[in-house]
Amino acid sequence: MRMSLFRTKPVEQSIEDAEGGEHRLRRSLSALDLTVFGIGVIVGTGIFVLTGVAARNTAGPAVAISFVIAGIVCALAALCYAEFAATVPVAGSAYTYAYATIGEFPAWIIGWDLMLELALGAAVVASGWSGYFASLLKNFGVYLPPSIAGDEAVFNIPAAVIVILLTGVLVAGIKMSARFNGAMVAVKLAVVLLVIIAGLFFIKGANYQPFVPPPHHMAAGEGMKAPLIQVLFGVQPVAYGVFGVFTAAALVFFAYIGFDVVATAAEETRRPQRDLPIGIIASLVVCTILYVAVSLVVVGMQHYSELSASAPLADAFRSVGQPWMATLISIGAIAGLTTVVMILMLGQSRVLFAMCRDSLLPRSLAKVHPTFRTPYRITIVIGAATAVLAALIPLSAIAELVNIGTLFAFVIVAVAVMILRRTRPDLPRSFRTPFVPVVPILSVLASAYLMLNLPVETWIRFFAWMVVGAVVYFLYGRRRSRVAATTPGEAVLER
Repeated sequence: MRMSLFRTKPVEQSIEDAEGGEHRLRRSLSALDLTVFGIGVIVGTGIFVLTGVAARNTAGPAVAISFVIAGIVCALAALCYAEFAATVPVAGSAYTYAYATIGEFPAWIIGWDLMLELALGAAVVASGWSGYFASLLKNFGVYLPPSIAGDEAVFNIPAAVIVILLTGVLVAGIKMSARFNGAMVAVKLAVVLLVIIAGLFFIKGANYQPFVPPPHHMAAGEGMKAPLIQVLFGVQPVAYGVFGVFTAAALVFFAYIGFDVVATAAEETRRPQRDLPIGIIASLVVCTILYVAVSLVVVGMQHYSELSASAPLADAFRSVGQPWMATLISIGAIAGLTTVVMILMLGQSRVLFAMCRDSLLPRSLAKVHPTFRTPYRITIVIGAATAVLAALIPLSAIAELVNIGTLFAFVIVAVAVMILRRTRPDLPRSFRTPFVPVVPILSVLASAYLMLNLPVETWIRFFAWMVVGAVVYFLYGRRRSRVAATTPGEAVLER
């Protein structure tokens, strides 16, 4: 029983699955495509909202340093992802990496976890897209009823519609998706750069003083909403000062979530050994520079204590007599959220595609379209489920599940890098994570620290989701596993 739970899938078998047969995807992405995918999924509402929240509540003008710290934490994980993506250029990301190193059951758990991160994340962002869309229409005199759009909608029609449209784009081919993503990224980068350049003319040096405000204790959380680190160790959160800068880093870290989705496109990359590390690391570097620049501009335009929590960039421009920028910022946010939804759904489809191809989920769902060469069945299923979630369920209360799911994946990938270095030193590695095991260990510790800063209720929901996943695995996946067919003494039920 124990051996069956921890049986691994050879790297060679994963690569063979990707190179031939009816489940082969089309390799058409370049390093530039991957970099733009990364920027498309990272730059979302975080750059328009979290900057103000973190500056006003915890870091002051030093929020720029918080973005640098969060970027370094992500870079540790990115280096681990880059080695695996170049060594095992197969769809599935952390699921595939765990299957090759830790075993089938841990791989299933991480795949189930990615399902939580990506599908729920896409639904949450689609719901936010609906709010920005309704707000933009108001500027043109069109008012959507609150019952069909926004956070309080009974049936969120715009959210469901954008998910359905993006599902069609994803089914139509990976190159089509890349072109659409490129157009949307161009729009939002233009808006972000305009914000930076225009904001430079309204900066007041006095707003940067003091750059690191004096520290003071924040009100402690209570009950289920208290951070786990507070419950376990009695650590009280601190605002401002050096510790406040690190507290803000834990907050703005979530503006970076998504770069790992680039690794899910490994099987559709022309030169994965070269292009995947470039795409993962370059997108992270570009986004870190943008985040730091925007944060420096916004705290220079308006004193950090006066920044808005919901729309800091738009309100900063209103405060200097430039309200027209609010409309442009809304357009940039809509373009940004559109690409985030699409790429999260893309990542989800590739992870479940890999799980279906391994028969841990119904293998028939892994069928590839004969013309578009996309896993169209699983993409349509994901699109339908995401549209329903976005339309019917108020997701703001459980959005932090996306964060804990991402951090858990970071931990697994960092551990897997160290294991594969020991078990398969013979594998060709066109990119190697530097300073192993130091970098993976630091990645694990940094991710664990950020997870501890999440509320207790988030941990309880996360473990409940993992228990459901374990039940599904034992009832369905374990006995149908294709890898079990190569393990002596185990019966396999083929679909």
